[in-house]
Amino acid sequence: MLVPFFELLYRETLGESQTLHILHFGDSHTAADSLTGRLRTNLQLRFGDGGAGFSFPGRPFRGYRRFDVQGGGASPHWESEGLRTATGDGLFGLGGISISTSFKDQRVFVEADCEYLEVFYLQQPGGGRIALYEDGQPAREFETDGDLAPGYLTHQTTAGLHRFEIRTLDRAPVRLYGWVTEKAHGVTYEAMGINGAEAAVMLKWNEAMLASYIGRRNPALIVLAYGTNEAGDSQWTLESYREMFASLLDRLRRAAPVASILVLGPPDRLIRIKGRWVPMENLETIVAAQREASRKHACAFWDTRARMGGKGSMRDWFYAELGQPDFVHFTSAGYRRLADTLFQDIIQEFQLFLKFRTAPPEQDTHGETSQNP
Repeated sequence: MLVPFFELLYRETLGESQTLHILHFGDSHTAADSLTGRLRTNLQLRFGDGGAGFSFPGRPFRGYRRFDVQGGGASPHWESEGLRTATGDGLFGLGGISISTSFKDQRVFVEADCEYLEVFYLQQPGGGRIALYEDGQPAREFETDGDLAPGYLTHQTTAGLHRFEIRTLDRAPVRLYGWVTEKAHGVTYEAMGINGAEAAVMLKWNEAMLASYIGRRNPALIVLAYGTNEAGDSQWTLESYREMFASLLDRLRRAAPVASILVLGPPDRLIRIKGRWVPMENLETIVAAQREASRKHACAFWDTRARMGGKGSMRDWFYAELGQPDFVHFTSAGYRRLADTLFQDIIQEFQLFLKFRTAPPEQDTHGETSQNP
């Protein structure tokens, strides 16, 4: 199920491909960037550092961070839309979050090691002008006015660490979705987590716009990491969640038909009932529904809870100082442990792929060569 992704990884090792993109959507486990940051480091050490790829602009919500890129903005008039409730018009770009303003001289910046920049924004009727600065110097101005559509600003630069800043020039609406900062070769691991999010939130994002931005990123692999919050949501049954998750997989298949998809099942979670911490029973329903939908849609599935040790294992992780006292989230060391386990499992499958991909052709009894079917 990950063969197309493994093929691109193999070509990356041969220097035959350009930057290889991985898009990771998820909840607070993703937003913290401890799990995804460790996966990013492991993959880039082995296959090359392609830069940060896509990241959200500014500080769209409290606690957002990326370890591979620094960003922010001191201007007071940026407003966030989307987030876990998808409040707004659904035009939330690639990651389900936008920041917008109608004020002049509002600023947002990003610092990244890259040689290429792209700004994702909303082209809209009456949209304001924006100035792009590179390392404190004016680089260019551009319009966001036009028919309603996804907008892209591309900018080539020299390899190295740069600070880019956007400044609004008019009292007119401007909506930003994020930055792309990358290099010519290597792997990007682009974490787009939203605290408190459930997988169904992605179905509230405008499908055409999401497809446009996913197509623009041309991912080799899409990772979905939801389920923790759904386990505490009594509305979900096995059938309803499986149907919803299948709809999400269908939508991603339409947007990226050649990308591999990896679903990470939710980790173990405990809940306090009558003074005792006990496993959250509905988690089994979510895991089963994700597994069934993944199998039907030819997506890889990694059972996080099983790799932790199974039902109730969060208690052991807590006592080992790998889990937090809420018995939901992990410590930094815990996220790194999970990431290393997942990475090792991926590499094990990749090595198996390489065994067959690079195997010499067999010879028949007449000395002619033939390939295994």
